Amino acid sequence: MVLADFGAVVTRIDKVKILSTTDRLARGKRSISVDLQSSQGIAIVRKLCLKSDVLIEPFRPGVMEKLGLGPEILLKDNPRLIYARLTGYGQTGCHAKKAGHDIKLCLP
Repeated sequence: MVLADFGAVVTRIDKVKILSTTDRLARGKRSISVDLQSSQGIAIVRKLCLKSDVLIEPFRPGVMEKLGLGPEILLKDNPRLIYARLTGYGQTGCHAKKAGHDIKLCLP
């Protein structure tokens, strides 16, 4: 949202077939629904990344690589792409596989 507020063209990739919600953080963003489990969906994302400046991915470590959208592949297509990862606990370490970026109540 902040990038869009400063004039960036932001395209959010949403899941296919999710219920419409009011997302307060979507202001100023374009949205496209893509099935990342299909080869056609992967091709759409790769094509979008060809003309993009930045990709911010929110998945746990290894998910984008399994989809064929890891930085090694996308940076070959577009060497000037900034590939940023948003993870809860980093890419390595004992908590790396946890979804720490999800907002939920955690009780001991």
